[in-house]
Amino acid sequence: MFKGSIQNLFLIFIVIIASSCANRGTPSGGEKDIEPPVIIKSDPENFSTEFKGSEIRIYFDEYIKLKDLQKQLIISPPMETQPEISPLGSASKYIRIKIIDTLQPNTTYAFNFGQSIVDNNEENPYPYFRYVFSTGSYIDSLSVSGQVIDAKERITDKFVSVMLYEIDSTYTDSIIFKKKPKYITNTLDSLTTFKIDNIKAGKYKLIALKEDISSYTFQPKTDKIGFHEGIVNVPTDSLFTLELFNEELDFNALRPKQEVGQKITFGFEGDYKGTQIEFLDNKPAEFESRITKDPKTDTLYYWYKPKLELDSTRFVVRNKTYSDTINFRFRDLKTDSLVIKASPSGPINFNQDFQLQANIPFVKIDEKNVTILDNDSLNVPFTTSFHELDNIYNFTFDKKESVTYKVKMLPNTFEDLFGNTNDTLNYTLRTSKKSDYGNIRVRLINPKFPLIVQLVDNKGVVAYEKYTSESSIVDFNDLIPKQYFLRAIFDSNGNKKYDSGNFLKHQQPERVSYAEEIDAVRANFDFIIDFILKD
Repeated sequence: MFKGSIQNLFLIFIVIIASSCANRGTPSGGEKDIEPPVIIKSDPENFSTEFKGSEIRIYFDEYIKLKDLQKQLIISPPMETQPEISPLGSASKYIRIKIIDTLQPNTTYAFNFGQSIVDNNEENPYPYFRYVFSTGSYIDSLSVSGQVIDAKERITDKFVSVMLYEIDSTYTDSIIFKKKPKYITNTLDSLTTFKIDNIKAGKYKLIALKEDISSYTFQPKTDKIGFHEGIVNVPTDSLFTLELFNEELDFNALRPKQEVGQKITFGFEGDYKGTQIEFLDNKPAEFESRITKDPKTDTLYYWYKPKLELDSTRFVVRNKTYSDTINFRFRDLKTDSLVIKASPSGPINFNQDFQLQANIPFVKIDEKNVTILDNDSLNVPFTTSFHELDNIYNFTFDKKESVTYKVKMLPNTFEDLFGNTNDTLNYTLRTSKKSDYGNIRVRLINPKFPLIVQLVDNKGVVAYEKYTSESSIVDFNDLIPKQYFLRAIFDSNGNKKYDSGNFLKHQQPERVSYAEEIDAVRANFDFIIDFILKD
């Protein structure tokens, strides 16, 4: 009896050990699939000639799906009517392409799928698959290669279309606004290089477009463009560089509207500087008007007094060669009250002016009503300047370290167009220590003057700017500590601003050069940077 109990206990112990060993860890389910799908066959075969059909099928060894097909798929030459492609939203072991468009004779077509073909489980991509066929007796095999860069910005856009227009008897430069190209490719999401394959010999215009909507035609209001200045003769071994830029639109005034009394809003496109707006009806002898610019939007405001007892009128808007007469109907609305905003509020940098901006045009300032006091309640001398279009008063004065400045403006310091005046205005401004800032000295190597030297943030917004027409030393002092990027604009026409390009005028944008990435600016630290400007 005792011996049997011992045997039973031993058997139970063995079962427990075996069970413990069996349960140690969790089954992994096997190795993760990292292999892309494999093409078994195509019908018709890839690189077929004398193509006469309307349907193509591409078979795989596993279930696949199409991901981001709208972005990834490029058909060259583009088809007026897009083909039907499946699967969409489901999985299948084959891709079906149903061609609806009428194919051109003796033409090589290429379907560039990018990385849109992925397996159904792990989404491993079949990279850059191209299906090619010809409606003629041979496959065109020539190519054009190069790179796309942004003319002004540090980082180039993704998904840039690169296109070839055939130069024949029907070609004009304006064709890019209304017709699709002969050949097309795309830089996709990780490359700035391009290669257009399966081209026939000939003469072409090479264009790059970063489009808002993929129409493969240039829409200047929304698209960036880059172009090779000359003709591309294929075959060619040249590598082409295309610089993307936004064209500066020709000025155009939009339909005006009225939101408050005695203020009419004119939206616009293009360069607004120098715009004149003229009231065409009979005006009273005391009539006055002003134009100001909205600080954030492409909008001009036309202000006038006195209030006019008219139902409608006409305006003529002029800007350089532009002139347009516009009908306008008045609304009976109240005028705004005067609101004055200060910038900056609180901390102020040593190289920064104190600014006041109003929502109604300033017409008068009484500087005797303005005082600026330092820590010791001593008067600080100042000067003012007025920017009429922006409707901003600048107050310029010398600033010292670690000082609190009290700015006081008595009633009636300012008067606006409608006779409104301010109440008492009080502002407090504070400077930090010089040691809280950093300094950069830029030594320009091989400069070609004049140059605009800029420090920009990671979004390309200009933080600091200096213009030099002869000195190869540029100093940036009292910089807020952070990461900047250093660039130079070659101001070839000497107008002290960056000028973009224009396709129809065969004008490339002004050249912009970036220095190698510099260290972040640190407080109480001086940097010296050699900026090599290459030809």
